[in-house]
Amino acid sequence: MGPVELWRHERPAETPMWRFLEHVNSKYKLSLRDYPDLYKWSVENVADFWGDVWHFVGIKASKSFEGQVLPSEAPMFPRPDFFAGARLNFAENLLFPANVEVSASATAVVTATEDAGHLTETPWAQLRDQVRRCSNALREIGVKENSVVAGFVANHVQALVALLSAATVGAIWTGISPDNGVSAVLDRLTQIRPQVLFADNATLYNGKEWSGKAKTLDIVEELKKHGLEQVIVIKGLQHIETGLDEIREKGVKAEEYEAFLNSSPNSPLNFAQLPPSHPLYVLYSSGTTGLPKAIVHTAAGTLLQHKKEHFLHCSLSPSSRMLYYTTTSWMMHHWSVSALACGSSLVLYAGSPFKPHGYSSLPRLLSSLRVTHFGTSAAYLTTLEANNIRPVTDPSLDLSALEAIYSTASPLPPSTFSFVYSAFPAKINLASITGGTDIISLFGAPCPLLPVCPGEIQCAGLGMAISVVDPSSPSDEAPRPVPDPTTPGDLVCTKPFPSQPLTFFGPDGDAKYRAAYFERFPGLWHHGDFVRMNPNTGALVMLGRSDGVLKPAGVRFGSAEIYNVLTRFFAAEVEDAVCVGRRREEDRDETVCLFVVMAEGKTFDDGLRRRIVEVVRRELSPRHVPGVIEEAKGGVPKTSNGKKIEVAVKQILSGMQVRTNASVANPEALDWFREWARRANENQTLPN
Repeated sequence: MGPVELWRHERPAETPMWRFLEHVNSKYKLSLRDYPDLYKWSVENVADFWGDVWHFVGIKASKSFEGQVLPSEAPMFPRPDFFAGARLNFAENLLFPANVEVSASATAVVTATEDAGHLTETPWAQLRDQVRRCSNALREIGVKENSVVAGFVANHVQALVALLSAATVGAIWTGISPDNGVSAVLDRLTQIRPQVLFADNATLYNGKEWSGKAKTLDIVEELKKHGLEQVIVIKGLQHIETGLDEIREKGVKAEEYEAFLNSSPNSPLNFAQLPPSHPLYVLYSSGTTGLPKAIVHTAAGTLLQHKKEHFLHCSLSPSSRMLYYTTTSWMMHHWSVSALACGSSLVLYAGSPFKPHGYSSLPRLLSSLRVTHFGTSAAYLTTLEANNIRPVTDPSLDLSALEAIYSTASPLPPSTFSFVYSAFPAKINLASITGGTDIISLFGAPCPLLPVCPGEIQCAGLGMAISVVDPSSPSDEAPRPVPDPTTPGDLVCTKPFPSQPLTFFGPDGDAKYRAAYFERFPGLWHHGDFVRMNPNTGALVMLGRSDGVLKPAGVRFGSAEIYNVLTRFFAAEVEDAVCVGRRREEDRDETVCLFVVMAEGKTFDDGLRRRIVEVVRRELSPRHVPGVIEEAKGGVPKTSNGKKIEVAVKQILSGMQVRTNASVANPEALDWFREWARRANENQTLPN
């Protein structure tokens, strides 16, 4: 009996993916029959594949690449130089998309908030002119190629203009959402030393207005020591003060956003023509030690990978409109704005997904704005399921334009797959997708040529040579494949792809880059996901993280961020701690569990628990707050060289069988966690 199919495309032969398959067959005189054939060809002929994608999806370049797409037999590390010799600009490709026609008067961007009266539409011509003015104003204050421009901003058109303006000049953009605390922002921005900071004066979230002035002032005071020269304040809420005078008192220039654009010289829009490997974005991936890793992504790699995914895998076109519920910190923000390169329009939404109309808030936007492609988190969809919210049954909503729903950040449960097809139009391509900050794109993608089956990611993306290996493979030997295709293991990538990071920002960036991805399985990209491949469908089943990275509700961060807060604010009370994610088979989401070892003479109690919650929420974000805070009465398990053994604790709490080996210096600590997990499972509630 075959797998249950929830969806198949009604007209697969009319999709860009099928046309690309036919193009490959014609050019190379092949007889590829279906997606598995096309995928196999793409990973066996990496250079030919990416060269054909460049031309087929349409990349606007002032100078094409010379000769081969990448050096023959190029390893994954050091990162090969794709498309050497080409010259292009990322922002130009989004504002003047290749291979499509868009009307200058058509809407490019809709900005929406919880306040329905705050909805604004920005036509293509206006978006281009705003980028012209902003990029020229940035040049006027000394921003140039490789300068760093940061945004402490929500998801709105001004943030998009700032991003595209930085890219126009050839500066590097990094975005951080205003819901982050000061410590979280400075942990990131002090590493990359921005010259310019765009900041919101205030945001509207969950029905409340939140002034950003106090945070911005604290951030500016510290960043001034690291080269900050100019702050541009965006009036997200018109009636709340901007704090410009207080910022200037810190010794930094400050200007309101509209005044900054108006100060621009009346010069034409000038896109810097840059090499394909020119740095475009810095994103942050947290590990279990040290500061968040500042990952540098390239212009051409990001552009080509996104346009491959949007055009071929998602069938985006100028008639498409995408709303991805995301913050500016999340990789999906960068992924979604690239839809402009297909001529598609964007809906940029900032606010709670459940305001102002409860569970129907986002469905109302999908209906009124005729959204075709809706992206969200698995947590959002499971919330609708848990509350039996079925927008398709609401006669006031018209969801007929909807073509696809994308779910990411954490695995989507099989039951939720089935629920979505009863809650939204049955014609949609529901796609659970996976990739990440590290690759700013997808390893597991949607596919119009394949069915949707419960609990499965449809396919590996074209050109992404992924495999599943035995996690117990020694790091000094070639990794062993899993014993059989149904056995879970570590996700690896075996061949180069254009959206590999360029490096990590700062000193020893290449060494940190290598250590992050290529030390566990030498020569292969180790992604840190625990997966199983379906031998019958070729689909992926995501089982969570295989490392110590935390990912509650899809928000990814490292335990080091929690440890840093404990060190800064609780050093006199907390001697040590271990922070891991717990997700058992029956759990719909990961729970962050923090276990602390008390300093001599100090007592663990509810008061300490409450204070830790308050400080973590204030200094990091509400998403960082542990769901469980307990005393580790058996101590923190460590190796003989003193390193915390987080992965073993995580696996024990998640219901896996973990054998204690000789590298554990204090095995009794793991025994304590086994007993804690046993009691928690017996009670079906987490003990206090």
